[in-house]
Amino acid sequence: MTAACSIRPLTAADAAALLALHKAAAVTPGGLARMPDEITPAYVVGFLEKAAAEGIGLGAWSADGALCGEIHAVRMTPALFGHVLSDLTVAVHPDWQGRGVGSALFGALITAARRLDPPIGRVELMTGAGNIGAIRLYERLGFRHEGRFVGRGRLSDGRVEDDIAMALMLL
Repeated sequence: MTAACSIRPLTAADAAALLALHKAAAVTPGGLARMPDEITPAYVVGFLEKAAAEGIGLGAWSADGALCGEIHAVRMTPALFGHVLSDLTVAVHPDWQGRGVGSALFGALITAARRLDPPIGRVELMTGAGNIGAIRLYERLGFRHEGRFVGRGRLSDGRVEDDIAMALMLL
């Protein structure tokens, strides 16, 4: 955990702060897959509800009550994939990037995943191939490259970018 932020589970009461965080993070190239206009109250409420019911949602808060970052992921269905935590999204406010918030959120997510019952054995994510900083962070955390989806993402300037599939095995 960073010295400046504390991490706690997200609740429905955090929706407005999450909306603002995601809109701020989406402005930064590589910050989020969604564009700012795609981040709506319905989107935020949807991922909050899904994480509460089927996974993990955590927020990092500054001493003055500002939301520095958040991470959420959900358990896959059907049962064959029930040991997998997927649909992972991490968002760090631009003012807090490079200060350990993302690493702290991932550490807390991994700890929470190890406590779930039935157990989580795999955490997976996708990231743009051009997001070198994120890829390095995920590698430092133990995530391994598992594949490449060529031309999967179309950037706002019309170029396409590959997506990199990465996973961390917990069991």
